[in-house]
Amino acid sequence: MSSESDNEASPDQVNLPERSRRSGSILLILLVAFGLVAVAIALMTIGRAQAQPYILGLLSLLATVGLFNLFAFAAGIVRFADKATDDPVMGAIADHAFDGLAVTDPRGHVVYANAAYLSMTGAASAQEARPVERVFIGNPDVSEAVFRLLKAAREGKRQQEEVRITASEGGQGRWLRMRVRPLGQTKRHARYAVWSIADITRDRERQEDVFQELQHAIEYLDHAPCGFFSVNPEGSLVYVNATLASWLDYDLAEIGSGGLKLADVVSGDGASLLTSIVAVPGEVRTEVFDIDLKMRGGKTMPARLYHKLAFGADGKPGASRTLVISRARDERADPERAAEVRFMRFFDHTPMAIATVDSGGAVVRANARYAKLAQSVSGDPAAAKSIFRTVSQRDRHLLIAAINQASEGQADIPPVEVMLEGTKDRFGQFFVTAVDEDERETEAAIVYMLETTERRALENQINQSQKMEMVGQLAGGIAHDFNNVLSAIMMANDFLLNAHKPTDPSFQDIMQIKQNATRAATLVRQLLAFSRRQTLRPQVLDLGDALSDLTMLLRRLIGEKVKLDLAHGRDLWPVKVDVSQFEQVIVNLAVNARDAMPDGGKLSVRTANVSAEEAAQGAYKGMPVADYVKIEISDTGTGIPAEIREKIFEPFFSTKEVGKGTGLGLSTVYGIIKQTGGFIYVDSELGKGTSFQIFLPRHIVVPEAQPEPQATNGAAKEAPAAEAQKPRADLTGQGTILLVEDEEGLRALNARGLRSRGYSVIEASNGIEAMEALEECNGVLDLVVSDVVMPEMDGPTLLKVMREKNPDIKIIFVSGYAEDAFEKSLPENQQFAFLPKPFTLSQLVAAVKETMAPQ
Repeated sequence: MSSESDNEASPDQVNLPERSRRSGSILLILLVAFGLVAVAIALMTIGRAQAQPYILGLLSLLATVGLFNLFAFAAGIVRFADKATDDPVMGAIADHAFDGLAVTDPRGHVVYANAAYLSMTGAASAQEARPVERVFIGNPDVSEAVFRLLKAAREGKRQQEEVRITASEGGQGRWLRMRVRPLGQTKRHARYAVWSIADITRDRERQEDVFQELQHAIEYLDHAPCGFFSVNPEGSLVYVNATLASWLDYDLAEIGSGGLKLADVVSGDGASLLTSIVAVPGEVRTEVFDIDLKMRGGKTMPARLYHKLAFGADGKPGASRTLVISRARDERADPERAAEVRFMRFFDHTPMAIATVDSGGAVVRANARYAKLAQSVSGDPAAAKSIFRTVSQRDRHLLIAAINQASEGQADIPPVEVMLEGTKDRFGQFFVTAVDEDERETEAAIVYMLETTERRALENQINQSQKMEMVGQLAGGIAHDFNNVLSAIMMANDFLLNAHKPTDPSFQDIMQIKQNATRAATLVRQLLAFSRRQTLRPQVLDLGDALSDLTMLLRRLIGEKVKLDLAHGRDLWPVKVDVSQFEQVIVNLAVNARDAMPDGGKLSVRTANVSAEEAAQGAYKGMPVADYVKIEISDTGTGIPAEIREKIFEPFFSTKEVGKGTGLGLSTVYGIIKQTGGFIYVDSELGKGTSFQIFLPRHIVVPEAQPEPQATNGAAKEAPAAEAQKPRADLTGQGTILLVEDEEGLRALNARGLRSRGYSVIEASNGIEAMEALEECNGVLDLVVSDVVMPEMDGPTLLKVMREKNPDIKIIFVSGYAEDAFEKSLPENQQFAFLPKPFTLSQLVAAVKETMAPQ
């Protein structure tokens, strides 16, 4: 322990409650020790009995002193000496610090202040030391800052403020940095605040000098006779000097607010040149570019750019330092300079990518279009330095061979069409030209490249369209011939059925013939659907209601393993389609989806309106911009391989096993959609599923008079099979019918069937014979039943001639094609009925009786 020191505190200091000036004394300890030893020796000389009272008294005295010291230590009167607090070095640091230091107690009184604090606050002695708020009271420039410092001191927080003290008249003001913090972390120490005041006037003056110099430098740079800009790696302009802003007709304040991109001030593909510099970690690169800058109004200005770019250790570029020299000034006065500018403009703005390469394929020079192409192909700026990096590995040898030929000085090198790197959907055509022999040490060839992706896609689309059209014509022709054959078979089969009773042993064989003929007729109708020559009965339809009616049928078709999800768009526009054909489209696609999900999955059917704006934004080739209603049918099945995706709509193409499909399902869907005026697209990914998107044109409902059921204006009329099959329907009749058919066997069967129902029949093999028969009977005919396609005079021509002689004559056209296949050759406002082949005897008789019925 130590006692109070006799050293007085210096006059310019105030004692801290925790700071003690007491120090221990070794002399006092030695004196007490020697005294105790002397007393012990004296007591040993007088004997044990005589010494015992003295020993007890001495022990009592020592015990009393010890107990007193314990109480004094607990009360804080006496303490053990602390080397750290009594260290004179530590005290000297605070006492003689450059910054003013002061400590205030919880009541705000100064309990310690060093010499610097006293000097800054104008105090002559420690007794005159005042707290900060009293020193600067009444100064409006400082009062707010002092208030924030006092608040932080009361809350035990740290706070710093920089204030300017206005000097008296004739004096110079000064800057002070004031700080406050708690004395310590303990609860007791936190109640005391340590204040520091530092004079930072010289630092502020230096900062102002630097700022002034910087302002001068910026002013010099802004008004320099050349342009300057800086662009960051994201392509945004972070700085543009006033000269360049004036050239480009931009406001400096607008550029400084951000939002201006490099592409906004560089014309064409020039920005690609600036971003094509190959990154080398830690290197600083400077490239020279001759490009056109783009003004605010869209005009261009030729300029030369000295583009300096520094790369970090990780290879990432920093902001550029780009010097811009206008090449438009005095262009007329310097013809050589004008010619150079014109050439550079031609070189950079040509739509063809141009590059000069050495024998190894390294790019020596390139225009902006090539730089953009190289970056778009591989996404790597380094690809712009090697022309081989732009070509797919599969076709790279073709370009290498062409450049080798150019290196050898060969002329007339054939162009090379190759696949570009990165994607299988992009192609390019390279034209390689040899350079002069004197230049081959640095440049081996000039390479011109045109991207042919769109051209190839258009060629493929046209080829596919032509192929589908040719297949459709072939299928339609075959279907027409088959219809004639099937009509004869079905007519003869009806005669056999009428001649045999169900109990006849051959009746079942005849029924088998009828069933197979009907099945063959269905296949023919599918072929006609693909060739878009089938008969349609379009009507205005709400797709939401139509699909809802199909829900139960679709659930039975797809089975329990497949989940059906129908989602209809709101307020669907009406469409005009044939209901039965539309149902066939949905059923065919649903069955294909089911077969693609043998282990179960999900079939989604969704509908939505697609406006003309949305159709224009979509990537649907060949679809005009208009309003559509979209039906999307998606599954989670096995998907369709890319190599067969373009063949799925071809007739007789099938991936199913033999006997499990005719290959006409999707071709039928394709034909029905096309004949309706719609479009169909397919997206598929192996292992994830397939999505068919059908677009049907929006139908604008216009009120119009309903057509008469017996005679329609150019509209075909087909006798329903269901009515023809009514067992008790009276299909007999009377009248004279002119039957015109070039197929002799079919004509004989049709005539026989009509005669069996009570009609008189006049036969003719073509239109000329029909006109002769009309003259022989003096025009007395009740009905004409004529084929459409015939030699010498076809059906539409026959109609025109007959109507000239007898405008009221009734006619039924029969054909294996749809009525719209020949309707274009008919005059307007002509009325006729139509019966598609193949047909049964009952269907023929029903159509005849209905047409001959009184109007």
